[in-house]
Amino acid sequence: MNSTNDDIPLNRKDSVEEPFLPPPAHQSKPTEKQHSVALIAAVVSFYFIISLSVVFLNKIIMSGSSEFPYALFVTWYQLVVALGLLLIWSQLGKSYKLFSIIPPYEFNMMVAKRVAPLTFVYVGMLVLNNLCLKYVEVTFYQVARSLSINFTILFTYVILGKKTSGPALVACFIVFLGFVIGSYGEINFSWAGVIYGVGSSAFVALYGIYVQKTLGAVDNNQWKLLHYNTTLAIIFLSPLLLFSGEITEIVSTSDIIYTTNFWILMTITGITGFGINIAMFLQVKYTSALTNTISGTAKACVQTVLAAMIFQNPISGLNALGIALALFGSGYYGWVRYQERISK
Repeated sequence: MNSTNDDIPLNRKDSVEEPFLPPPAHQSKPTEKQHSVALIAAVVSFYFIISLSVVFLNKIIMSGSSEFPYALFVTWYQLVVALGLLLIWSQLGKSYKLFSIIPPYEFNMMVAKRVAPLTFVYVGMLVLNNLCLKYVEVTFYQVARSLSINFTILFTYVILGKKTSGPALVACFIVFLGFVIGSYGEINFSWAGVIYGVGSSAFVALYGIYVQKTLGAVDNNQWKLLHYNTTLAIIFLSPLLLFSGEITEIVSTSDIIYTTNFWILMTITGITGFGINIAMFLQVKYTSALTNTISGTAKACVQTVLAAMIFQNPISGLNALGIALALFGSGYYGWVRYQERISK
């Protein structure tokens, strides 16, 4: 499940990726962590592998070789897998220190009511993200979802009343320019894909803001928040899935659900989606804010190149320019935000 980068120690809402793990509690000034090069390389590599796997596997399911265009069911099933892994991991944590990063599962109705508004945003973000992947090529995916930075600045000002610096606004303009040029130059252009991408970007930005407002309800523990978010998301999606007619259509028209390979692929995608949480946690713990910023931008570049090689998507000159501008603007924004935080 995506989340599909994002101001990790800075604040996951500052980037453009697949937000699963809520950002850690705010720190006034990021600290550089001293760890071996081998450990940092292993952590970053793990993040790359997991994050890329989520995007490519979802694309294969939604509109690739599997041709299973049921975004609500895909999202719901992957959430069920994630919840199952949360329960197993939290139980193992009681006996094995290796798994102790995730606390025992909890679900309190009073806390759930406080988390519910965030979960509505979370569900919208995940569903729109999968719908975006359904309609756009992976090479264009980063561009289609690049406006999360712009929405973050807009919502931060409208909701929180906070202004943004000039350099950050310049970065946002570059991203927007890349979005416009990339969309105009996209050979396999899809209005549906662009609309879902913009919608997903808006929800990514809202999610980052609401996470900061909601963490206090779970003692600033991102794993407890994940417990509630995942559980509530399944509850909220279940009636929506039933009323959408997807279940009926899947049973009556989709032969692929009767194959073992399909369920293996779906389950692996759910596992990698959950793995994003672990990868982000490790990257926050064992690397620095600057490393996270560079890692997120580099991963987006690798994702675009690999998508062009694997899916053989045609890329026009304008499309390539738009992709480059969107990636550069996103990376520059991350750098600006990092500089602003270390200067405080």
